[in-house]
Amino acid sequence: MKRKPVVFSLIREQSTFMTAIMSVLTFLSVLTLGIALMIGTGVVRMNTTWDLFATIQTNDTNDVPKVRDVLNKNKNIIKSSNEISSAQMTNLMSPWVAGGSALEKYLPHVWEVEFKTPTDMQTVQTQITPYARFLTHKNALATPVRAGWYLIAICALILTVALGSITTCITYIAHNTAMLHKRELEILNQIGASDGFVARQMQIIVARICTRATIFGFLLALPFLLLILAAAHSARVGLMAMIGLNIFGWVILCALPILITVFATHITKHTTKKILKNS
Repeated sequence: MKRKPVVFSLIREQSTFMTAIMSVLTFLSVLTLGIALMIGTGVVRMNTTWDLFATIQTNDTNDVPKVRDVLNKNKNIIKSSNEISSAQMTNLMSPWVAGGSALEKYLPHVWEVEFKTPTDMQTVQTQITPYARFLTHKNALATPVRAGWYLIAICALILTVALGSITTCITYIAHNTAMLHKRELEILNQIGASDGFVARQMQIIVARICTRATIFGFLLALPFLLLILAAAHSARVGLMAMIGLNIFGWVILCALPILITVFATHITKHTTKKILKNS
C-alpha cells in the first residue's frame, strides 16, 4: 500500500532553518529540564537524608560531661552518636588553621548525632541547649537548598522561554508557508478540500522535521547531562554530591522530545486553520 504524498512541502531553506532551530530549542529544553530534575533530586535527598541529623558543639570543657550525660540518658531515642576526637578535629581544621598541639586548647568538643524522629530531636535539643550549641543539619543546609530552588526556578524559566520560542517558530513557519502556497490553497478550496485536510498536510511536514530535530537535540544534550552526573559522583559534599537522575527522571526526559513534536503539530494545526479562515 503506497503512502499518500503531501500536497505541498516546505522549501529547502525553510526546512533547513526549522530543523536547525528546533534542534537547538530541543537541546536547551532537554538540558534545562535535566538539570532541574537533577537539582530537584539533590534538594529532596538533602532534606530526607539530613532531616534527623544534628551537630552539638561546646567550647567549655566543664559542659562536656553534662552533654555526655544528656546523650546517655536519651540513648533510646538516639539512632547513632559520634563524638569527634581532638585528633579528628585537628585534621578537619588543619587546612584552615595551623598551630599544632596549641590548637587543641581552642578546639570545640563536637558530637554528630542521628535521631529516630523529629520529636526526639526536639526533646534532646531542649535538654542540651543550656550546655552546648545545638545545630540541626537541615538548618545548616538551608542556604544550599535555597540556592537549589533558585536554580530550579531559573531552569524552569529557560524551559518556558524555549517552549515559547518553539511556538513562535512554528507559527511563523506555518504562516509563511501558507503565504508561499496561497495559490495551491485556493485551488484546494475550489475543489472542495476541507480546512482540516490542508492542516493535516502541514502537520505531516512539521511532524517529519520535528521528529528529526528533536532526536538530534536530545542526543546532543545527553552527553552534557552525563558529564554533570559524572562530576556529581566525584563530589564529596554539598548539593553537588546529592544530585542525580532516577528512572522517573529519565522517562520524563525521553518523553520531552515526543511532547515537543506533538505540541508543534498542534500549534501547526491551530495556526493553519486560523490562516485559512482569515484568507
